Amino acid sequence: MQRIVILGCAGTGKTTIANRLGECTRAPVVCLDALWQPYRHANDVAAFRDVVKQTHIGDNWISDGNFSQATFDLRLPRATLVIWLEYSRPMCLWRAITRVVRSGEPHGVGQLAEVVRFIWNFDRINRPRIEALRTLHGRDVPVRRLAGDRAVSAFLSSIARNAVL
Repeated sequence: MQRIVILGCAGTGKTTIANRLGECTRAPVVCLDALWQPYRHANDVAAFRDVVKQTHIGDNWISDGNFSQATFDLRLPRATLVIWLEYSRPMCLWRAITRVVRSGEPHGVGQLAEVVRFIWNFDRINRPRIEALRTLHGRDVPVRRLAGDRAVSAFLSSIARNAVL
């Protein structure tokens, strides 16, 4: 039974590690960015929360994304592990900028200024908010902080070898 919430700044690779964990554990991956897209323009948080609740009912899931104010009360009480991805601001910026030029990428160039602003202010504004809500809704959930590609690779290798989370 694994219910993992993956957190981090934009550009840390939350979706990438979620997909790799899903492959290793065979747990379904829930990408909150993808779930939010149909509700984004109408800013329909209630409908988004309904979908989040439905996708996190099972005993196994990997949940990729922050959305702390809208979803932590639904996800964290059921989570068995939180993974915080810790990357430098320049790395996050680089990944976010290069991501928008890839073909088939849902993140568009039109959103780049917003994403850059989010990354630039993440440690000052968003991280404290996310941490406060994580503590409120998931105080007893273990947190694994992975700082950089080596730590992520080592973690994924340990999972692939059936190591205990």
